[in-house]
Amino acid sequence: MTTLTAAIVHHIAAARARWADEEGAAMVEYGLLVALIAVVVMAALTPLGGAIADLFNGVAGNLPGGTTTTTA
Repeated sequence: MTTLTAAIVHHIAAARARWADEEGAAMVEYGLLVALIAVVVMAALTPLGGAIADLFNGVAGNLPGGTTTTTA
């Protein structure tokens, strides 16, 4: 093999090895992002829970034959 061919083969092998090594890290990063998004959604919806319950109770109370429920 010539020096140029050997260098190309070496770079291709290195790129493949790097691709294989980063695949697991990318999945961990996606998992962390999903967990962070879940925490943000829970933190945002917790204070709104009472307001959402009141909204649905108001709608249910205005329907014919509708009843409202109490929240604890």
